[in-house]
Amino acid sequence: MSLQMKLSAITLDCPDAPALAAFYQQATGLEPHPKSDAEFAGLNGENGLFIGFQRVDDYRAPRWPDQTVPQQLHLCFKVGEDLEAAEARLLELGAGRPDHQPHGAKARVLTDPAGHPFCIVRD
Repeated sequence: MSLQMKLSAITLDCPDAPALAAFYQQATGLEPHPKSDAEFAGLNGENGLFIGFQRVDDYRAPRWPDQTVPQQLHLCFKVGEDLEAAEARLLELGAGRPDHQPHGAKARVLTDPAGHPFCIVRD
């Protein structure tokens, strides 16, 4: 019999937990966890999924696509609007846009304010 597991949380290391939580809260509309603080902040997602942001001393941002500091994690988000509009909104919130875009018109690779790469794709 196989073990049945359900993903309940994803946690990202970062230099500033509340700031990164605020970026993702503005980008996704998820609700901030009431016990968030400077060391660990979180967002309550759909179906019980929790996204956490953990402050780490001497944090080193991933260097995507270069693997000098590996990405270690890659998030993908579906967007209901066109990619250009979603990308523009995320850039206004503080996302970055790497020069390397391997997916053509199908998706965009962006980086959050702590350097984690993530994709946006049309829903």
